Amino acid sequence: MNAFWRNKTNWIKSAHNTKWCLIGCAIGDFGTIAYFQFTPHDLSVLSVMLLAMINGLITSIMLETIILLRDGLDFKHALKTALGMSFISMLAMEIAMNTTDYLLTGGAILTWWVIPIALLAGFLTPWPYNYWRLQKHKKSCH
Repeated sequence: MNAFWRNKTNWIKSAHNTKWCLIGCAIGDFGTIAYFQFTPHDLSVLSVMLLAMINGLITSIMLETIILLRDGLDFKHALKTALGMSFISMLAMEIAMNTTDYLLTGGAILTWWVIPIALLAGFLTPWPYNYWRLQKHKKSCH
């Protein structure tokens, strides 16, 4: 295996970064799905999932911005870093989580057995990208 992929320290750091991204995405995504699951509405499954993805991206950016502010960055740089370094990761994560939910439930439905599977898919999908970005460009969110 190429030495590029063998840096254990960067795998751990990228996993930590991916974890924070996953927490932020899951809050907005699952919160939106839960809202529409328990509230009567006329939206299509696709519309609910798109709203869930948008809200997941927003909450992830907010959480990462707060973490970066606590690490000492000013607001402008914290927001720019949260948007620039992890947007691809967050988008991949959201697509993986919602695709998993749809494939397992047939809709935008939260069940206790689907949540851990969707979270695992959401974590594993962007993790190699986050590692690559950290390894090649020395860039991460936290």
